[in-house]
Amino acid sequence: MAEPVAGPVAGRPPGAARDRPRFRRIEKAMGTVFSFDIRGPRARDAWGAVEDAVRWLHRVDGLFSTYRPDSQLSRLSRGELSTAECDPLLTEVLLLCDGAEQLSDGWFSAYHSGLLDPTGLVKGWAVERASQLLFDAGVTDSCVNGGGDIQLRGNAAPGRPWRTGISDPLRPGRVLTVVEGEGELAVATSGTAERGCHVIDPDTGRPPRHPLVAVTVLAAGLTAADAWATAAFAGGRAAREWLEGLADVEAFAVEADGSTWRTSGFDRYLAGPRGG
Repeated sequence: MAEPVAGPVAGRPPGAARDRPRFRRIEKAMGTVFSFDIRGPRARDAWGAVEDAVRWLHRVDGLFSTYRPDSQLSRLSRGELSTAECDPLLTEVLLLCDGAEQLSDGWFSAYHSGLLDPTGLVKGWAVERASQLLFDAGVTDSCVNGGGDIQLRGNAAPGRPWRTGISDPLRPGRVLTVVEGEGELAVATSGTAERGCHVIDPDTGRPPRHPLVAVTVLAAGLTAADAWATAAFAGGRAAREWLEGLADVEAFAVEADGSTWRTSGFDRYLAGPRGG
């Protein structure tokens, strides 16, 4: 799981001014918790934009929930609806899933045991779109966190990038490393810490032969980061070479024995020390 790092490391040194505009909101949707952290000059009047983003998340939940029998995804899976009868957003997501399956050599798949389940992509897609809604409303500095998958924009403070900790899946509460970035940066993790080994190899229907306990992917957008993290976790150790071949994507993985590896460009995101 990835999480914004609290305290001085988050970009505000001890003694810094505490009246910098900031708006925070927490919302439950899609079976998880979403948080919004808005900084910068638009923070004081960000309420309306965040409300629009929250409504968007609940709309996605109503369309794509695999737990709600009345969702369009559930009805499509049961054959009660055709894609032409569904909201166009379902077609959009299913096309994205098809593309992710092709680009991942089948490691990503929206079909498991004959069931349609795009959850390996849809949450990241929903969070990225929520972040875009904020940006379109003039919010340039934001962190949208959906159950540990994060879309960042802008900066945490003037001249200070956002910083995000990557948790140790084998030692709860411990942060393995911290990454930072400005502008658009997405951080997505797939692993066993929250739900056990919930991702399978689509070719075998079983857990990966050389399993990872967690893999975190960095990309500009969370749609891609979420899909590639799911695919890499399904691929296990064999996904390392595939990840290296993806443009503008970096990854950090933890194996069952606690050893770690990272793609060749990952280190440029490592957070450095902050003065204060």
